[in-house]
Amino acid sequence: MKRLQVLLLVSLSSALLLFGCGKKEEEIVEPVVEQVIDDVPDIEEEAEEVEEETDEDLPPEEGMVRSRITNEWVTEEVNNTRPITVMIPNTKTAAQYGISRADVLYECNVEGSITRLMALFQDWSDFDRLGNVRSCRDYYVYWSFEWDAFYIHYGGPFYIDEVINRDDTEDIDGLSSSNFWRASDTGNSTDNSYVDTQGIMADIEKLGYDLEYRDGYADEQHYVFAPTDAPNTLEQYSDAITANKVDMSPTYPVTNCYFVYNSETGLYDRYQHLSGEAEGPHVDLANSQQLSFKNIIIQNTYFEVRDQKGYLAFQCHDNTRDGWFFTNGKGIHVTWEKTSDYGATRYYDDDGNEIQFNTGKTMVCIVEDGDSFLVDDVKITSADAQ
Repeated sequence: MKRLQVLLLVSLSSALLLFGCGKKEEEIVEPVVEQVIDDVPDIEEEAEEVEEETDEDLPPEEGMVRSRITNEWVTEEVNNTRPITVMIPNTKTAAQYGISRADVLYECNVEGSITRLMALFQDWSDFDRLGNVRSCRDYYVYWSFEWDAFYIHYGGPFYIDEVINRDDTEDIDGLSSSNFWRASDTGNSTDNSYVDTQGIMADIEKLGYDLEYRDGYADEQHYVFAPTDAPNTLEQYSDAITANKVDMSPTYPVTNCYFVYNSETGLYDRYQHLSGEAEGPHVDLANSQQLSFKNIIIQNTYFEVRDQKGYLAFQCHDNTRDGWFFTNGKGIHVTWEKTSDYGATRYYDDDGNEIQFNTGKTMVCIVEDGDSFLVDDVKITSADAQ
């Protein structure tokens, strides 16, 4: 800080300070004052110091921390409580409540090119109606494992038996629970099963599950997030493509969903037009809110058809399989790997660096190898990325 050094150079004659010796008046010699100023701070440096002190990484309220799932601000209690994953249908008869609050949403084909959604919720403390809840497919359980989540479903085909019956699988099945209910306002007898927070908690207690993350999991970082004051714009990649619209219709021909980049919010808004219906925003019936995402992952995955009914199997554990990452209106090619049940799926750019997600919700679209999608009306398949 400022330091002012003052040197008083005073030259005074004793003859001038004293009366007498024939001198008739006093002569006063003014002191010579020299100011030496050094170590003056740079005003810009001071401004930078102030900016650091008011960094937006400071929590808005005491006791809040960065979410391990979205990097948004949440309470410590929410961050330390295991999340839930819920199987939700995506058909004309599906009446979806609570889905807009999903922090990560998975979509993948099931039989007949119909897609099913798996919604991951970190804060599930206040749902009065969540669902509707549909049946399990075993590959979704492995994606749920990597979040150490309670997996919520309503039964499923015998293909799920092996993974569901494992000792470490902590699922809640509507078929064996008395805490799910059928709603009469859905207009059908299939997509009408719901659950709420109270019912989920009752089942967790009955089944003896622990709300805290299991040993070792909480220490593992899942997505890598860019700093909130330096978001990942993908402009550092010379081969990044403009992505104002990501259209999944070719790979999801029944859902016909697509995402449009909203430059005002910085999010991708989700739309769909289910077969036989007009297209429009994908809306949560609980709050009339459109589904929107900060990050979109396209994950090309090896698959097989299991039987004549069209049941599918997807290879959830793999490495160097390719895909795409979209955020802030741009996209890059990526590769992904998942090496263990509880290990996170990791995504890398073409230089081998793990990609940085931006703070907010993430959409994961699982795509069958060989299928394609459109980016600003340009067709992209896994082969294009080789």
